[in-house]
Amino acid sequence: MATTHLLYLHGFRSSPQSVKAQTMAKLVQSQHPEVTWWCPQLPASPAQAMALLLEGTAAWPLEQMAVMGSSLGGFYAAWLSAHMGISAVLINPAVNPSRDLARYIGEHPVWQDPSQSIFFELAYVQELQVLESQPLPTRPATLALIAKGDEVLDWREMLARHQAGQVRLIEGSDHALSDFDDHLPQILEFLRLA
Repeated sequence: MATTHLLYLHGFRSSPQSVKAQTMAKLVQSQHPEVTWWCPQLPASPAQAMALLLEGTAAWPLEQMAVMGSSLGGFYAAWLSAHMGISAVLINPAVNPSRDLARYIGEHPVWQDPSQSIFFELAYVQELQVLESQPLPTRPATLALIAKGDEVLDWREMLARHQAGQVRLIEGSDHALSDFDDHLPQILEFLRLA
């Protein structure tokens, strides 16, 4: 069944203005105008972010919905995929964000707009631990794009976590997946947008 609703989740310190989010937004708008597109600015609190996403997609048809996420957004996307039974494209997805983000307590500028900042609290690490501790109830339909050149996350951890689904292991590249456009054909084939 074709995907009629697509959710895009940006990473930590990122925003809907990221290159990948903007690329997908323009592509959906120009080539798949009937697809419902949503790329919200995610709160720093993982619990608030998840509440926003679950509320915002509550009326979406599960069998025609898909999610894409990058880095921390990839962790959220994998969680939503497993718990809602929806397809997900995971771009260098965080595997153990409570461990990785524990050293980022404090205020940080947003990548796309340094005049804006997010404040990451210790409580958010615990919120991530709650999400991480929940068993993944289904074998999700996922496509994980994993760059061996990722300078932030360990590609081996990503591969070990997501090898049950489809995996595109990319030689080189980087955490931002700067060669994102090269992978669009495979992403679009996987998403089957209406």
